[in-house]
Amino acid sequence: MNLEKLVRMANQIAGFFAHEGPERATASIEDHLRKFWDPRMRAEIVAATRDGRAAGLHPLASAAIERLGDAKTA
Repeated sequence: MNLEKLVRMANQIAGFFAHEGPERATASIEDHLRKFWDPRMRAEIVAATRDGRAAGLHPLASAAIERLGDAKTA
């Protein structure tokens, strides 16, 4: 999938959960990505975030994606 589209989708999810506050929103975003994104989509966004290719990623989305990568089950 196109990286720009993944970033846009992740940012939309972050915007939806932002009202929960940083810690809870990060967990909610991670949970949403884990439940509803295809494993290939998660792997691509994790790799792009690690490589610095995910330009424009919302800070909450970035934090959630880092947690996905750290879990080693992205």
